[in-house]
Amino acid sequence: MPTTPVVPEFITVHLGRPDQPARNVTVPFTDYIKNVASHEIYPTWPEAAIRANILAQLSFTMNRIYTEYYPSRGYDFDITSTTQYDQYYVENGDQFENISRIVDEIFRSYIVRRGNVEPLFAMFCDGVRSQCRGLSQWGTVQLAEQGYTPYQILQYYYGDDIDIVTDAPVSSRTASYPGRPLARGSVGEDVRSVQRVLNRIGMNFPAIPPIRDTGGIFDLSTEQAVRAFQNAFNIAVDGVVGPVTWYKLKSVWAGVRGLSELSAQGLTLSDVARIYPSQLRYGDSGIGVETIQYYLGFLGFFLPQLPAIGVTGSFDDTTRDAVYAFQRYAGLPVDGIVGNDTWNALQNAYDRLLTDLPDPYRERLAEIYPGRFLVRGDTGENVARLQRALQYMAQVYGDMPAVEADGIFGPATQAAVMAAQRRLGFDVTGAVGPILWRSLIWPRIPF
Repeated sequence: MPTTPVVPEFITVHLGRPDQPARNVTVPFTDYIKNVASHEIYPTWPEAAIRANILAQLSFTMNRIYTEYYPSRGYDFDITSTTQYDQYYVENGDQFENISRIVDEIFRSYIVRRGNVEPLFAMFCDGVRSQCRGLSQWGTVQLAEQGYTPYQILQYYYGDDIDIVTDAPVSSRTASYPGRPLARGSVGEDVRSVQRVLNRIGMNFPAIPPIRDTGGIFDLSTEQAVRAFQNAFNIAVDGVVGPVTWYKLKSVWAGVRGLSELSAQGLTLSDVARIYPSQLRYGDSGIGVETIQYYLGFLGFFLPQLPAIGVTGSFDDTTRDAVYAFQRYAGLPVDGIVGNDTWNALQNAYDRLLTDLPDPYRERLAEIYPGRFLVRGDTGENVARLQRALQYMAQVYGDMPAVEADGIFGPATQAAVMAAQRRLGFDVTGAVGPILWRSLIWPRIPF
């Protein structure tokens, strides 16, 4: 879904057409570009032409990766080796020295349409045997011989409104799927991304109802929009965003935005802006850190491998040591940083422990945070317990609205939750996460 582009360390190439049985090879990104450039253009061309062509190849490749063009269609590779679909790649093919040098200089660069963030789908062809709407490879030679710079050559073919990003970050890229299904009660940037994508797709498919609050909480309206999307695109209708639904969302979204076209609608900085941090680390503070500490504290009460930890909201030495210990326990890289993998592992470990809670504590299971946010539309004993806690709070504070303990999270319960959040100094979301649950049910939690 919408993110800031990152240059991958590696790329997986399918040695044939997309639907052709063929091997996949995973190679360093720079080696791939050097190979393509060495087989698409000539090392004797003017350097301005070579640089312009390599920038087009970089941008084309980055677009394929950024849009997850092939993974979103069910394939297990990033790009193919055939010019019918992508660029010409020869396994173990030769690389020219001057081309390799230029790639090493500019591999963190790609073309964007001014004001957009996604890499331009920089189509190109040789300009002799084949023609296209993009760059003519032999045409770049003529322009270079006339004194055009690489940027001017690219403007000639792609328009005056292009810029070149020159310092894109490099990262060990993983698939965009968050690694854990998103469902009612899920919270975070991935949920927010799904909500925004569904609203954009809904502009083209009116059967998908709009989501009014796209703040990153998977509520009833989000579930209804997911179900409508699944129904419209013949996916099993369960209201859960698993891998199939995630990649179909990404494919349809890229299609309606035209991201794999020269005339793309494009994404602006506001489209990819985050409100939830992608990582939490030493020195951070706030509700996200409190949530991590809650999970670590609960797990540490039962797992001797983890140290005892309190909920302070400050990512201090004690918290970092607990993250180190959990990462060792979970078999993750031990870096003390809570990124996507560590966060998912924390949630999975918490869910497993709730399922296998030791007998002495099972009678208190209903008092323990259920492992997912409670949101409007939920029903059941967890909601009833929340409502009873809100009733008690209303007895203490006369300005709190009354709520019936009927086990139905409706408008009245949401209003009471929001009043409690205001009273306790929480962000007013109307959803109940682990820290609010802890604040309301605290005297009965066994750690």
